[in-house]
Amino acid sequence: GPALPVEMMTWTKAAICANARSRAEGLQPCYDEDTAECNFAASGYRLPTEAEWEYACRAGTDTEYGFGGDPRRLPEHAWYEANASKKTHPVGKKAPNQWGLHDLHGNVAEWCNDVYDKAWYAKSPAESPRGPADGKQYVVRGGAWSSSADACRSPARAGENPGFADACLAPDTLGFRLVRRAV
Repeated sequence: GPALPVEMMTWTKAAICANARSRAEGLQPCYDEDTAECNFAASGYRLPTEAEWEYACRAGTDTEYGFGGDPRRLPEHAWYEANASKKTHPVGKKAPNQWGLHDLHGNVAEWCNDVYDKAWYAKSPAESPRGPADGKQYVVRGGAWSSSADACRSPARAGENPGFADACLAPDTLGFRLVRRAV
Protein backbone atom coordinates (compact mmCIF):
# COMPACT_ATOMS: atom_id res chain seq x y z
CA GLY A 1 0.00 0.00 0.00
CA PRO A 2 1.07 3.61 -0.48
CA ALA A 3 1.56 4.23 3.27
CA LEU A 4 3.56 1.06 3.90
CA PRO A 5 7.35 0.90 3.90
CA VAL A 6 9.16 -0.39 0.85
CA GLU A 7 9.57 -4.11 1.42
CA MET A 8 10.69 -7.27 -0.35
CA MET A 9 13.73 -5.45 -1.70
CA THR A 10 17.08 -7.01 -2.42
CA TRP A 11 20.18 -4.90 -1.82
CA THR A 12 20.70 -4.77 -5.57
CA LYS A 13 17.20 -3.43 -6.26
CA ALA A 14 17.61 -0.85 -3.47
CA ALA A 15 20.83 0.42 -5.12
CA ILE A 16 19.07 0.60 -8.50
CA CYS A 17 16.23 2.58 -6.88
CA ALA A 18 18.80 4.98 -5.40
CA ASN A 19 20.27 5.55 -8.87
CA ALA A 20 16.82 6.00 -10.44
CA ARG A 21 15.86 8.61 -7.84
CA SER A 22 19.18 10.36 -8.36
CA ARG A 23 18.67 10.53 -12.13
CA ALA A 24 15.07 11.73 -11.69
CA GLU A 25 16.34 14.65 -9.58
CA GLY A 26 19.23 15.47 -11.93
CA LEU A 27 21.87 14.15 -9.52
CA GLN A 28 24.90 11.97 -10.22
CA PRO A 29 24.06 8.33 -9.36
CA CYS A 30 26.26 6.76 -6.70
CA TYR A 31 26.19 3.12 -7.81
CA ASP A 32 27.92 1.47 -10.74
CA GLU A 33 25.17 -0.96 -11.72
CA ASP A 34 27.66 -3.45 -13.20
CA THR A 35 29.95 -3.72 -10.18
CA ALA A 36 27.77 -2.41 -7.29
CA GLU A 37 30.63 -0.08 -6.32
CA CYS A 38 29.50 3.10 -4.58
CA ASN A 39 30.95 6.49 -5.46
CA PHE A 40 30.60 8.33 -2.15
CA ALA A 41 31.61 11.62 -3.82
CA ALA A 42 28.59 11.51 -6.18
CA SER A 43 25.74 13.93 -5.51
CA GLY A 44 22.99 11.29 -5.69
CA TYR A 45 21.24 8.97 -3.27
CA ARG A 46 22.69 5.80 -1.79
CA LEU A 47 22.14 3.38 1.05
CA PRO A 48 23.61 4.61 4.34
CA THR A 49 26.78 3.09 5.67
CA GLU A 50 26.26 1.03 8.77
CA ALA A 51 27.86 3.78 10.88
CA GLU A 52 25.58 6.44 9.35
CA TRP A 53 22.53 4.28 9.98
CA GLU A 54 23.42 3.74 13.64
CA TYR A 55 24.25 7.42 14.15
CA ALA A 56 20.81 8.41 12.81
CA CYS A 57 19.09 5.70 14.85
CA ARG A 58 20.78 6.71 18.10
CA ALA A 59 20.08 10.43 17.55
CA GLY A 60 22.77 11.49 20.00
CA THR A 61 22.07 8.82 22.60
CA ASP A 62 24.32 6.01 23.80
CA THR A 63 21.47 3.81 25.02
CA GLU A 64 20.19 0.49 23.69
CA TYR A 65 17.44 2.22 21.70
CA GLY A 66 17.24 5.70 20.19
CA PHE A 67 14.58 6.54 22.80
CA GLY A 68 16.45 5.20 25.84
CA GLY A 69 17.40 1.94 27.46
CA ASP A 70 14.04 0.52 28.54
CA PRO A 71 12.75 -2.13 26.12
CA ARG A 72 9.27 -1.78 27.65
CA ARG A 73 8.98 1.50 25.68
CA LEU A 74 9.59 -0.25 22.36
CA PRO A 75 5.85 -0.54 21.51
CA GLU A 76 5.68 3.30 21.45
CA HIS A 77 8.41 3.39 18.78
CA ALA A 78 8.32 0.15 16.80
CA TRP A 79 6.32 -2.55 15.08
CA TYR A 80 8.01 -5.79 16.13
CA GLU A 81 7.08 -9.39 16.95
CA ALA A 82 5.11 -8.46 20.10
CA ASN A 83 2.71 -6.00 18.42
CA ALA A 84 2.92 -6.26 14.62
CA SER A 85 0.49 -9.15 13.99
CA LYS A 86 2.99 -10.70 11.54
CA LYS A 87 2.89 -7.85 8.98
CA THR A 88 4.27 -4.42 8.10
CA HIS A 89 2.39 -1.29 9.12
CA PRO A 90 2.08 2.26 7.73
CA VAL A 91 5.23 4.33 8.25
CA GLY A 92 5.38 7.21 10.68
CA LYS A 93 2.68 5.91 13.05
CA LYS A 94 5.03 5.23 15.94
CA ALA A 95 6.90 7.91 17.89
CA PRO A 96 10.02 9.28 16.14
CA ASN A 97 13.47 9.47 17.68
CA GLN A 98 14.87 12.76 19.03
CA TRP A 99 15.81 13.88 15.50
CA GLY A 100 12.32 13.24 14.14
CA LEU A 101 13.20 10.03 12.28
CA HIS A 102 10.53 7.30 12.27
CA ASP A 103 10.68 3.53 12.03
CA LEU A 104 14.36 3.00 12.75
CA HIS A 105 13.35 0.23 15.15
CA GLY A 106 11.18 -2.51 13.66
CA ASN A 107 8.65 -2.60 10.79
CA VAL A 108 11.25 -3.52 8.12
CA ALA A 109 14.96 -4.11 8.58
CA GLU A 110 16.94 -1.67 6.45
CA TRP A 111 19.76 -2.40 4.04
CA CYS A 112 23.04 -0.60 4.59
CA ASN A 113 25.71 0.03 1.97
CA ASP A 114 28.24 -2.11 3.83
CA VAL A 115 29.30 -5.71 3.42
CA TYR A 116 28.60 -7.67 6.62
CA ASP A 117 31.34 -9.04 8.84
CA LYS A 118 30.26 -10.18 12.30
CA ALA A 119 33.53 -8.98 13.88
CA TRP A 120 33.92 -5.79 11.81
CA TYR A 121 33.56 -3.21 14.59
CA ALA A 122 36.44 -4.78 16.53
CA LYS A 123 38.82 -4.09 13.63
CA SER A 124 37.26 -1.17 11.75
CA PRO A 125 38.53 2.42 11.77
CA ALA A 126 37.28 4.33 14.82
CA GLU A 127 35.93 7.30 12.85
CA SER A 128 33.29 7.01 10.11
CA PRO A 129 34.01 3.35 9.35
CA ARG A 130 32.80 1.73 6.15
CA GLY A 131 32.33 -2.01 5.88
CA PRO A 132 34.93 -4.46 4.61
CA ALA A 133 35.69 -4.68 0.90
CA ASP A 134 34.48 -8.24 0.39
CA GLY A 135 31.88 -10.62 1.74
CA LYS A 136 28.84 -12.66 0.84
CA GLN A 137 26.24 -10.71 2.82
CA TYR A 138 25.30 -7.06 3.32
CA VAL A 139 24.34 -5.37 6.59
CA VAL A 140 20.72 -4.92 7.64
CA ARG A 141 19.82 -2.87 10.70
CA GLY A 142 16.84 -1.96 12.86
CA GLY A 143 14.94 -5.21 13.07
CA ALA A 144 11.58 -5.88 11.45
CA TRP A 145 7.98 -6.70 12.32
CA SER A 146 9.14 -10.27 12.95
CA SER A 147 12.08 -9.31 15.20
CA SER A 148 12.52 -9.61 18.94
CA ALA A 149 13.00 -6.51 21.07
CA ASP A 150 16.69 -7.42 21.31
CA ALA A 151 17.07 -7.49 17.51
CA CYS A 152 15.54 -3.98 17.31
CA ARG A 153 18.23 -2.40 19.52
CA SER A 154 20.34 0.40 18.00
CA PRO A 155 23.57 -1.66 18.03
CA ALA A 156 21.96 -4.90 16.77
CA ARG A 157 23.40 -6.06 13.44
CA ALA A 158 22.62 -8.77 10.93
CA GLY A 159 23.75 -9.87 7.49
CA GLU A 160 21.54 -10.90 4.57
CA ASN A 161 22.09 -12.23 1.06
CA PRO A 162 22.10 -9.18 -1.25
CA GLY A 163 20.31 -10.95 -4.10
CA PHE A 164 22.82 -9.95 -6.81
CA ALA A 165 21.58 -12.68 -9.11
CA ASP A 166 17.93 -12.08 -8.21
CA ALA A 167 17.61 -15.84 -7.76
CA CYS A 168 15.20 -15.38 -4.87
CA LEU A 169 12.83 -12.72 -3.70
CA ALA A 170 13.64 -10.76 -0.59
CA PRO A 171 11.31 -11.37 2.36
CA ASP A 172 8.74 -8.77 3.42
CA THR A 173 10.95 -7.97 6.39
CA LEU A 174 13.59 -6.17 4.25
CA GLY A 175 13.41 -2.57 3.09
CA PHE A 176 15.65 0.47 2.89
CA ARG A 177 16.00 4.21 3.28
CA LEU A 178 18.24 6.49 1.26
CA VAL A 179 20.77 9.17 2.15
CA ARG A 180 22.82 11.66 0.21
CA ARG A 181 25.73 13.86 1.14
CA ALA A 182 25.12 17.44 2.13
CA VAL A 183 26.00 19.89 -0.60
